[in-house]
Amino acid sequence: MFEILQAGGWVMVPLVLASIALVGITLERFWSLRRSAVIPPKLGAEVRQWARSAKIEREHLEKLRTNSPLGAILAAVVAHRQRSRDVIRQHAEDAGRQVVHRLGRYLNALGTIATISPLLGLLGTVSGLIRMFLVITTAGIGDANALAGGIGEALVATAAGLVVAVLGYLFHRYFRGKVADLAVDMEREVVMLIDSLEHPPEAAHGQPVRAVR
Repeated sequence: MFEILQAGGWVMVPLVLASIALVGITLERFWSLRRSAVIPPKLGAEVRQWARSAKIEREHLEKLRTNSPLGAILAAVVAHRQRSRDVIRQHAEDAGRQVVHRLGRYLNALGTIATISPLLGLLGTVSGLIRMFLVITTAGIGDANALAGGIGEALVATAAGLVVAVLGYLFHRYFRGKVADLAVDMEREVVMLIDSLEHPPEAAHGQPVRAVR
């Protein structure tokens, strides 16, 4: 493996660094975007029951806000539950934009890796070709080993750049789609909460949210 990296020339250094960043971001996003962490099971139903209480403790509201991304949006709704639907939706949308922005953290970096990796590979290709032509200029075409070194640098750099770019692009698209799906599900929970506040099915019972930690 080291021989292959060495054959790719100096451009393999930024490509290796890009691949390490790619792995780190991918693992972090897989962990942070777990559905159970973003939208805890049963949290929406518990908050709908709890939010109809006549009095809501501030500490319960703070725990809900820090519970999860969904909890942060639901807390914005509960905090303004006595106001009009339009005002509640506005606060929910403001909180939702901040939450979605946090869920998309590092995705721009992932997209950048996918974009620059083939360019780095192309730069390595050009570097290898230049090296090969310099050998031809100084030693002619008789030095097969030197010529092979230039060709090998071009091919290895190109292949490495394409591999990193393809993986970066795939994970970037996957995580963007996952964030979009989670945003839609969170919006559904918010709408259900607002509807329950406007049309409570029965008398409220002031119970704290059990899912809040």
